[in-house]
Amino acid sequence: MIEFHLDRGSGVSTYLQLVHQVKQALRLGTLRPGDRLPTAREVVEALTINPNTVLKAYRELEREGLVTGRPGLGTFVQRSIGGARLADHAVLHRDLEEWVGRAHAAGLDRDDMEALFATALAGRLREGIA
Repeated sequence: MIEFHLDRGSGVSTYLQLVHQVKQALRLGTLRPGDRLPTAREVVEALTINPNTVLKAYRELEREGLVTGRPGLGTFVQRSIGGARLADHAVLHRDLEEWVGRAHAAGLDRDDMEALFATALAGRLREGIA
């Protein structure tokens, strides 16, 4: 089951942070079709947020066809997202960790690495490759 975390200083609304975390878990295979999301009550207690915030996030995920609510049972993952197989994720993750190590050794900090990665990704998107 997913465990939500909030970055209250990020400037991203709380409900969107929940939506993004579910989508990331779906992409990475942490959540799979049939898995149950925490109840709104569980999320409210863990994060000390308004129940309507959780319900708004779950409604957004349901609108996108990613989850479905079952009255009295909870909210369940309907489908996954992402193109790569989970085995590919592990290899790519390992490659990225090595890249981060090399970037750190070269003197780059987190912001530098994020900027470099974003630039590389944007270039590939312009070429229609990514």
